[in-house]
Amino acid sequence: MTGKDQRVAVLMGTRDGAAYIGQQLESLLAQSWPHVDLWVSDDGSTDATLAIVGAWRSRWDKGSLTLVKGPQKGFAANFRSMIIDPRIDADYYAFCDQDDIWELDRLESAIRWMEGEDMTTPLLFCSRTVTISETGVPAGHSPLFRRPPSFRNALVQSIAGGNTMLFNRAARDLLAKASARTEFVSHDWWAYLIVTAAGGKVHYEPRPLVRYRQHAANLVGANVSWRARLSRLGRLFQGQFATWTDSNLRGLAVNRDIVTRDAALCLRLFIRARKGNAFRRFRLLGKSGVYRQTLMGTLGLYLAFLWQRI
Repeated sequence: MTGKDQRVAVLMGTRDGAAYIGQQLESLLAQSWPHVDLWVSDDGSTDATLAIVGAWRSRWDKGSLTLVKGPQKGFAANFRSMIIDPRIDADYYAFCDQDDIWELDRLESAIRWMEGEDMTTPLLFCSRTVTISETGVPAGHSPLFRRPPSFRNALVQSIAGGNTMLFNRAARDLLAKASARTEFVSHDWWAYLIVTAAGGKVHYEPRPLVRYRQHAANLVGANVSWRARLSRLGRLFQGQFATWTDSNLRGLAVNRDIVTRDAALCLRLFIRARKGNAFRRFRLLGKSGVYRQTLMGTLGLYLAFLWQRI
């Protein structure tokens, strides 16, 4: 199949999403891409989520709508269950949250980029987002990143939300293989890490294609201000980032066979840089070439290494 005959599998994770899932489903149905199979993995909803999804079956005219039971071990495990599910078969795959709103060309924009690339290469598309409040009022944008996506960046930063990602079959096969071997902290960071580790290509789109709903308790932590960036740096220095990094490194360790030679060299230097005295850590970190997207982020990274918080 070519062009708009190709099919997208949208992988939506749900749990108690009744308040907003209808708006998300409306935006999915309105997508300019015509062939979309929707897979909904519900992770133990006790509200009306299941009933709402069930009622949408008669309206879903883009393809199939399949509702499955999630593992009920958290959002990362829920998305992992869909990544490795052999029943889900398509030309392209997209992650989806239950309470966002997609721009009309969210899927088509990603596919048009991929059509100009080698489809045997694992390809991952992601974008910036507009942050909205619970009531849908715009509250800002996620940071605009300008440095190129790469494994050296993915080791220390996740640049985009899973809710903006679309990947081709080669990337899905790669992710399924890697994810069958290990759990992970976050599906978006894991996807970025694995695709780049294996020599795939990532495109970061500066135009926001998703309206990312933040709830009142979390809005202060949204990617909308210097305060939010300082909050993320705070987590870095508290050691939470080190815990996440440990998990990512364990995942890469059991997937050595998919890591390119260049990525493996960077990885060895990065692992060595986490040990020893300050001079050794700085020297090896610099030699590894790892970086965050902003100057402030990179400075925070080096300070975290100095204080052994990563």
